Amino acid sequence: MTYRVLVTDEIDAEGVALLSAEPLLVVDELPTLPKDELLSRIADYDAIIGRSATRISEELLKKGRRLKVVGRAGVGVDNIALDTATSLGVAVINAPAGNTIAVAELFFGAVISFLRYIPRADSSMHAGRWDRSALLGSELKDKTLGIVGLGRIGGEIATRARAFGMNVLAYDPYIARTRFEALRVQEATSLDSLLEQSNVVTLHTPLNDETTGMVGRRELARLPQRSIVVNMARGGIVDEEALIEALESKHLLGAIIDAYEKEPLAADHPLRKREDVLLTPHIGASTMEAQRNVAVDVCIAVRDALLSGELSRSINVADVGGQWAEVEPALSLARKAAAVGRAILATQGTRAVQRVDVRAGSALTGARSALVAAAARGVLEGTVEQERLNLINARAVAESRGIELSTTETPAQENPHGIEVRLSGGMQEIAVAGTAQPGAAPRLTRIGAFHVDIQPRDTLLILTNNDVPGVIGRVGTLLGEAGVNIAEYHQARLAQGGQALAAVSVDGDVSESIRESLLKLPDVLSAAVVCFHSG
Repeated sequence: MTYRVLVTDEIDAEGVALLSAEPLLVVDELPTLPKDELLSRIADYDAIIGRSATRISEELLKKGRRLKVVGRAGVGVDNIALDTATSLGVAVINAPAGNTIAVAELFFGAVISFLRYIPRADSSMHAGRWDRSALLGSELKDKTLGIVGLGRIGGEIATRARAFGMNVLAYDPYIARTRFEALRVQEATSLDSLLEQSNVVTLHTPLNDETTGMVGRRELARLPQRSIVVNMARGGIVDEEALIEALESKHLLGAIIDAYEKEPLAADHPLRKREDVLLTPHIGASTMEAQRNVAVDVCIAVRDALLSGELSRSINVADVGGQWAEVEPALSLARKAAAVGRAILATQGTRAVQRVDVRAGSALTGARSALVAAAARGVLEGTVEQERLNLINARAVAESRGIELSTTETPAQENPHGIEVRLSGGMQEIAVAGTAQPGAAPRLTRIGAFHVDIQPRDTLLILTNNDVPGVIGRVGTLLGEAGVNIAEYHQARLAQGGQALAAVSVDGDVSESIRESLLKLPDVLSAAVVCFHSG
């Protein structure tokens, strides 16, 4: 199977080359397209990779019926209808680390340029003047830098600021104290506290409901006299109207802005007229190295998502709590265990699953949210009309159908890589358990009360039968005559002469007519067929 990838917005050639080198990927590299032309083309593609120039709207996502992945060569995803992508099961992948150094270096270049009047000095020299006495600047040393958002960029700025001899404090309620300690940064208890102590304040947060207008009139008034505000993150975090008022009142020494509420910045915008503002046209990531880095990062992630189903870099998938390769067997097991449980409940007359509970061992604690999503997918596959049912949207689809989802940690003495998926509907309940060691194929170890040991491959047959001689032979003969190859056959019983359960892993499909033939065999009580979808 081949996948078509649309690359637009002038993605760096090194990233595109990584995609083109894959024989299963057909890459179309096009310039930024007008909206209508992009809408007419998108139905042909499995993935689209671009930058901020292309808007991935709700309309575009709905027309892109084949779309599996949207790649953004950069940090921000505000040009992507993220909620729609999530509901449709489209992975959204960005490249948050590739431009970190570029932004950090621009910050210091801009702040030093501002404090030392470098733009004014340069223009005066080119104009034939010698304005040395009018260009008395100031130093970074001993000034207090307040960083709002101590993520990748904030952390790099903190490290470099200490090298300049600055006092550094930061505010980030979503970052553990250990990161403040590792960076040797003082932790501010609130945004107000940080502002009140900062000579220079810089913002490095995403733009969302919480951060829009985060620094307005009230916040600017808390800064010490003659402070500097720097926004190289996203326009709208700083209220531009309030900023202009603070500059006009001389409360602030100045501002450095690289991101604006509306871009490009209007030719007559008041910020353009102020000498106390250093403006750059959103060039934080505009270095050759950064553009190469983000292109390579996002293209690798899109390639892996298409070819191997790895979604660890998707920002709208549940956190897997570790390396994808280590957790993927557990995700596969949760999904397959849920599918087995659903099939067994169906043989008991219960087709509507009402509750799914996932119990995970201690080694999988960080992946519990993703495990629930995987189990929800296993319950829903084959029962809903959803072309792109996956880890991204399975929880939402399940909950929209009234299925209650929960997760429980198993006792410490049990298998740390063990998983149990418990399904219930009506008066019926079934638990299916297994183990998923990193680097090994997952195995089912219990189906209901029966202990088994089997690897769920393409198709799994679950039979219940009377524990009498001859059943295994008759089942094997019937499957053989039907051309069904048995990979594993595990028979379990609770007591001699009672009821037994057979878990039979087979290659290929088992038709409904074969299942009906199995039910006609002597002493076979029930037969469930579970076909595990790929991906």
